[in-house]
Amino acid sequence: MDAIALTKALIAAESVTPARGSVFDVLEAALAPLGFRTERFIEGEAPDGPVENLLAVRGDGGTHFAFAGHLDVVPPGSGWTSGAFEPEVRGGLLYGRGAVDMKGAIAAFVDAASRVPGGMVSLIITGDEEGPATFGTPRLIERMAERGLRPHMCLVGEPTSAQRLGDTIKIGRRGSTVIDISVIGQQGHVAYPHLADNPVPRLIRALAEIDAIDLDAGNAWFQPSNIEVIDLEVGNRATNVIPARASARISIRFNDEQRGPDLIARVEEIVRRHAPASEINGRVYGEAFLTQPGTLSSLVAGAIRAKLGVEAELSTTGGTSDARFLSKICPVVEFGLINATMHKLDEAVALADLEALADVYEEVLRQAFA
Repeated sequence: MDAIALTKALIAAESVTPARGSVFDVLEAALAPLGFRTERFIEGEAPDGPVENLLAVRGDGGTHFAFAGHLDVVPPGSGWTSGAFEPEVRGGLLYGRGAVDMKGAIAAFVDAASRVPGGMVSLIITGDEEGPATFGTPRLIERMAERGLRPHMCLVGEPTSAQRLGDTIKIGRRGSTVIDISVIGQQGHVAYPHLADNPVPRLIRALAEIDAIDLDAGNAWFQPSNIEVIDLEVGNRATNVIPARASARISIRFNDEQRGPDLIARVEEIVRRHAPASEINGRVYGEAFLTQPGTLSSLVAGAIRAKLGVEAELSTTGGTSDARFLSKICPVVEFGLINATMHKLDEAVALADLEALADVYEEVLRQAFA
């Protein structure tokens, strides 16, 4: 199974999140000759679904090595040199949406698995990582639990490399929560403020206190947690009206010294002190996690060293990924292609990197089953 040919086929199957259908057909067809038992299922309803997922398993017993990834991609946008879903090779690069994030890594792992026929291997593939992820990997994990499947270790093929293939392995990620705040007032005429209740000053005071919070200084593996006000809205077009509502949105990226529900509660307490008549809705998109350096990270780092001659750095930087869910069932690390063009126009992967990544994944599997 050639990684380049499969990457082209996956790119050609348009799969803007949430993905379903043809892109899963392509992957399933590639896995069937390799002895994988595949199960596809669709979960959820709008607005977060429906989402298609695929679980593929080969072998039974012994060390169970899992690979996780996503076939959905972000919308391509306009301005591509060639069609976003028309794979094209130019100057040693393969262009197309998903080439890097992360159809290329999935193809490389399938290629690697075709070279290592022994051992228990599973692929945990979702069509909704770039979206809300409500009906994606969490539902795959539930399905695995129903079937008594629990990997000993898991590699997520996210594009972690920064400057050259193999320079970075992610062993953890910060958590993420978003909090929506609406302060309720009473509309009135600006000339008669005593007959109205302006929510804007109270929201501003609450946001100032929240913005001044110093959550932590970071630690050995994580940068400091940060709180960012990312939206502020009143929507009042009139020049002589005190508004009835003022709203804001806060995003918090936090390390493993914090917990999402605690952060939501802390923000809520501050807002209600300044504005008791408020609506606060928080959602935790993922808790911080860390896979302590050990067997799995050493295995992947050793494979990178053997095949690429690169010493990988262990890191927790970047945004969230589906590793946040998988970390609850087994040790998990992330390693994949160079991330310079992910989510950009003319996303592209070097053909040499695709082939080299398949070589690294092959070495990972051989060492895992040694």
